This record gives sequence, structure tokens and C-alpha cells, in this order.
Amino acid sequence: MRPICRGDRGAAVLEIRAILTGMQLVPPSPEPAEDGVFDHALERAVRTFQQSRGLSVDGEVGDETWRALLAAQWHLGARTLYQQIPDALIGDDVRQLQERLLEMGYDVGRADGVYGARTAKAVGQFQREVGLTPDGACGPHTLNALRRLGRKVVGGSPQRLREEQVFRAYGPVLVGRQIVIDPGHGGPDDPGVYVPDGPLRWSEADLAYDMASRLEGRLAAAGMRVHLTRGPHPAQAPSTLERAQLANDLGADLLISLHIDGHPNPEADGVAAFHYGTDNGVTSTMGERLAGLVLREIVARTGLRNCQVHAKSWDILRLTRMPAVRVDIGYLTSPTDRARLTDPRFRDLVVEAIVAAVQRMYYPLEADVLTGSIDVRELRAALAGAEFSSPS
Repeated sequence: MRPICRGDRGAAVLEIRAILTGMQLVPPSPEPAEDGVFDHALERAVRTFQQSRGLSVDGEVGDETWRALLAAQWHLGARTLYQQIPDALIGDDVRQLQERLLEMGYDVGRADGVYGARTAKAVGQFQREVGLTPDGACGPHTLNALRRLGRKVVGGSPQRLREEQVFRAYGPVLVGRQIVIDPGHGGPDDPGVYVPDGPLRWSEADLAYDMASRLEGRLAAAGMRVHLTRGPHPAQAPSTLERAQLANDLGADLLISLHIDGHPNPEADGVAAFHYGTDNGVTSTMGERLAGLVLREIVARTGLRNCQVHAKSWDILRLTRMPAVRVDIGYLTSPTDRARLTDPRFRDLVVEAIVAAVQRMYYPLEADVLTGSIDVRELRAALAGAEFSSPS
């Protein structure tokens, strides 16, 4: 959809205003005739909403913000929740239910606000244990039972323990592991950040794909099964939902989304990494670890400014079932970063950093190594060895 922004009018603007008014982010308008105008106050409310939801804060209502607004209308208990096929129920009420079940030790996967098979199975398990009909639907009786019971798990996050155990079970060898590399943007209508540089024109989409293809070769050489979400010149860029669905359908173990940032201020520079997380503390623990490893390795090997790790609820992070990270590698609008990013040798350093971070994900925490210490050229030779020796 075309982003709805300041100056627009119509039914969609009325609906946006109604949702934000219900959330008390916009005061009711004393003049109904003006409700259909996307004015400064509504733009400010949209920015506040985006900030609170971990979305990109631009004051415009694009696809991702629109879906988040629709989800925000629902609160647990407002409707019966059940597994609906093919279009799953989505909303804040689903996320609240998932968080409650996670607190009680049930495995719903990630609290992503989507009522899928895993959530229905967890609800059915809970119903069976409390003597209700295990139909996998959350109606008034199930909700009352949930409210009566306290936490079953104390002393840590059961979801974190599950995620960590999965990686411990894998062991340190990369052979056979599946990873999806997502070069951002793509297609003639979506170049991402686009900057002329003398006779040359650099786009985020082209540079992200170049790094993705280099990363594909390095990780494949280390034994991983690597999939890219798009080719170099797609007729149309896949949507974020299509990219997330591809990773889920493949049953990938990791996803890394590559982007390059831009800003009106040419002094803005540096690298940042993002993992799934919400303002109420829900997070992907292993996604957060991967984001930290990727960021530290890139900073150590390239010298880019460290812009830190951040929790976001972008769809590519929220809807994927595996640890997922988006990394924004430099600012194409910064002359300093642009000079680096357009150098193939620099892009090779970035790729080596990401490969090292992926390898460290499969090391036990007690046997991790120093940032910048892995020589990724040796990973190919390490394919023959199945034994893991702790680093000294």
C-alpha cells in the first residue's frame, strides 16, 4: 500500500485516527469535519505509536504500521481466539495470551501475536491439564483458568532455556545448518537508499545483494545450506511477509537481513543491529545474542562506529520462527561510510565478520572466543573435524 501521511484525507485516515484515539494518543476532535485529515497532531501520534511498538519512526502509515494499528485494537478477552486457516488471527490479544502461556512454561515459540498451530497446541495442553475440553481455542472458560493460575516457571525464561538448548544440541559444526540471507529492498521500484556519487550511482539494494552473495559463498564453503530471499535484479522486490514466510517454510536455523542506512545529516554514520523485542520485555534471546555478535565482529574488523544493538518488532524479526537479525551496515549518505561501502575489500571484511559471528553462535557460551579472533578462512578446513576443542 502507498504510505498514508500528513496531508492525506479519507476513510483510512478516519480509521487511523479512531484507533489512536482509542489508545488515548489523539484527543477526540471537537470538529468532526476535520477528522478525515492527516494533520500534524495525527502524525505526532503515529510517531509515538511507532516508537512504542519498536517500528521505524517516520510518522507515515505503511504496511507494517497499518498491521500494528489493526493488531492494537484487540485486548485479551475481547474475542474468542482460535486457529484460523489460512488467515491466522492476529492481534495484541494473541500476543498477551502467548506471553501468559510462556510465563507458565508452555511452548508457543515466539510471542509474535499470530495464533498459529504452535499456540493452539499450547492452549490445548493447558486446557487438558486444568480439566477443560482441549480444543485449542481460548474462550471465556480458558481465559478464567489462565487468570486463576500463577507462574509455573521461576528462576528464568523457559523460552530462553529452550532456545539455548537447541543451539547446544547442534554443536559447533556449521555443516548442514540452514541460514537465510535477506538482502534488503530490490527491484526497479525499491532501490532503498539511493545516492549519486559523481558519475556513479550507489543503491542500498545493489550493495546489500553484493554482500549477501559474498556471504552466501563463504557460509556455503563452511558447510551451511544458504538461501537468499531474492536475486540481484528481481522484477519486483519480495514483501517482508514473503521473506519471513520463505525462512519459515525452509525451517531455517538463522536469518540475517542486510541493509544500509541513510539520513539527511551526512555526519550520521556507523553500524547497528536489531533483534526482535517489545517494550514490555518480550525478546528473542538467541536473536539478541546473534545481533550482539554480528555488531561486535563488524565493529572490530571494520572500524565502523558502534551504534549499538536495539530491540524492534519489525515483521522480518517478529514473524520469523528462528533467531533473526537485521544489520544496518553504514550510512550510504555519509561520505566516509560510502567510500568504505563501495570498496569490495571492505565488503569482504563485513562478510568475514558476519561469518565469524555465525560460527560463534554455535559455540557454547563457556567456550566462546574473543571478538575478532576467528580466522574465517580456516572454517573450510574445519569441515572435516567433528570434534570441538575449547579455545585456550
